[in-house]
Amino acid sequence: MKLSYHTLSLALALALPGVAAAQNAPTEPAPTRLDDITVTATRTPVSIENSVVPVQVIDRVQIDRSQASSLLELLRGRAGLDFANQGGAGKITSLFLRGSNSNQVLVLVDGVRIGSATNGMPTLQDLPVDQIERVEIVRGPRSSLYGSEAIGGVIQIFTRAAGQGLQQNLALTAGSHNLRQASAGFSNRGERGWISAQGGYQSTDGINACRGTAAGWGAGCYADEPDRDGYRNTSINVRGGYALSEALSLEGHMLNSDSFNEYDGSIFGGNEADNRQQVYGGKLAWAPSDSFRLSAQLGRSNDQADSYFAAGGARTLASVFNTRRDTAAVQGDIKFGEGQQISAGADWQQDRIESTTAFDVDNRDNTGVFVEYQGGFGAHSLQASVRNDDNEQFGNHTTGSLGYGFAFGHGFRLTASAGTGFKAPTFNDLYYPGFSNPDLKPEESKSLNLGLAQYADTWNWTFNAYETRIDQLIGYDSSFALVNVAEARIRGAELTGYLSLAGFDLNAQASFTDPRDHTAGAATYDNLLARRARTSGRLDVDKSFGPLRLGVTAAGSGHRFDNAANSVRLAGYGTVDVRVEYAINAEWSLQAKAANVFDRDYETVAWYNQPGREYQLTLRYNSKN
Repeated sequence: MKLSYHTLSLALALALPGVAAAQNAPTEPAPTRLDDITVTATRTPVSIENSVVPVQVIDRVQIDRSQASSLLELLRGRAGLDFANQGGAGKITSLFLRGSNSNQVLVLVDGVRIGSATNGMPTLQDLPVDQIERVEIVRGPRSSLYGSEAIGGVIQIFTRAAGQGLQQNLALTAGSHNLRQASAGFSNRGERGWISAQGGYQSTDGINACRGTAAGWGAGCYADEPDRDGYRNTSINVRGGYALSEALSLEGHMLNSDSFNEYDGSIFGGNEADNRQQVYGGKLAWAPSDSFRLSAQLGRSNDQADSYFAAGGARTLASVFNTRRDTAAVQGDIKFGEGQQISAGADWQQDRIESTTAFDVDNRDNTGVFVEYQGGFGAHSLQASVRNDDNEQFGNHTTGSLGYGFAFGHGFRLTASAGTGFKAPTFNDLYYPGFSNPDLKPEESKSLNLGLAQYADTWNWTFNAYETRIDQLIGYDSSFALVNVAEARIRGAELTGYLSLAGFDLNAQASFTDPRDHTAGAATYDNLLARRARTSGRLDVDKSFGPLRLGVTAAGSGHRFDNAANSVRLAGYGTVDVRVEYAINAEWSLQAKAANVFDRDYETVAWYNQPGREYQLTLRYNSKN
């Protein structure tokens, strides 16, 4: 992607406050509201404006407006986020938050930790966007509250809940590559109880995932299969709750996502896969007063992946990797004085795997305890937390964080935070036959963040600069043994801006990341970490004309290298999506979208194609009380 695109995005975001100051005419409500509450940053409710660490929230209104057909499409280009996708819808996707590895980002669904214990990665591509109510993105380390994996940050996905009264929704979509989507659901909330249920289906013939050949090593997927590689997903989500008394409430949730995926053939992992993502959870909360709250939560997540070799109408099982994670948590929150709060809690987690691969160890436990302080002193705010994790495999590990905020008038706010993080070795790292080391220690990180923001009724902007140093990264030494040898240094900056002006809603975000290999004596010293772009950005512009709403999304990133040696360079790219929405009446609407309208060719993983120009049409129904 050309530098001029990033310069334009940065200039626009910087100009938002000045333009807004000159505009006094009333505008429609902003889709990103300043009173949005996040619970992920501190494990307690706090407004985004008052958070001492960078947080972004995407709600259901924004999800519907974006017309995104996948979670990855919804998140692409947003501040601090980058992706590497292997061939389109449903294909293996790596997520990089602030330049950290995919397995250094903690992903929660309704408070339950997800991801594979074998490779350490969450399968975000299999989480249907139609099942999502909101997404909270916390940038920077949160291991002092959540333990392992939260080095780059935390992404929490909340599934659809219930509004007031009886509500129903329906969406039917058709599009390019024989895309077919359908989702429907209902919710009902009474005086004491509520329930929500949602079902979804998605199917696409896909694109040719890989342009590789069978010519030998280094040729992508090592196969020449110029066919379409399809994807299919069926999902259901149920949530409910009941107030047992004025002080006691109980709620539960269930998400099930079954997918079928086609790949271009590999000599290693097959060319078809059946995957299942399941998340179950229950929570009991007791709040006898405004100053005290006690909660207990149970959860289970299953990550099941069965791979096959398919040829001539027959399927041969290639591998099975099934992960089960059971979790339990208890947390107490006490408010005292004016704006003072202490939270303390304990988390327990057990990982189990079932696989056709014979691991030496197939289960392990982890127990973590934490305490957190939050305080407000006029224009000043403070957050501090410390946590100790006792893991069956590597023993004890302690992390901490400290954050400070200062509001100095005219909507300005200065923040500073520091924190440590860690990432526990996966079962593949520790016990995979022939390619593991049971003596590995956790990867460790230290991070600093400085932020400046300004908030007003119809506009806001934020700027954050950070540095993260990661030690004891797991890698291979000169004899190809797996050891804690590698180091990384990541520096970056993020700029976001929102403006509501003359009926236009503008959201701009730009990121600069410099993720470097800092392994002393290594041939790759000072090289960029693989598959991470240094620059990325996104600009959303929406405007209503009565029942008609028009929108444009421009997103892209600079070049990246596909390998640690930085010898395989992937060019930068920029795409433009155009959206149209027409409100037939208060409940029915018709949406149309053209994605990548200029039909740009690009890759985020070498040899793996990305979709060209695509179209989709959606009929949507949302009942009104």
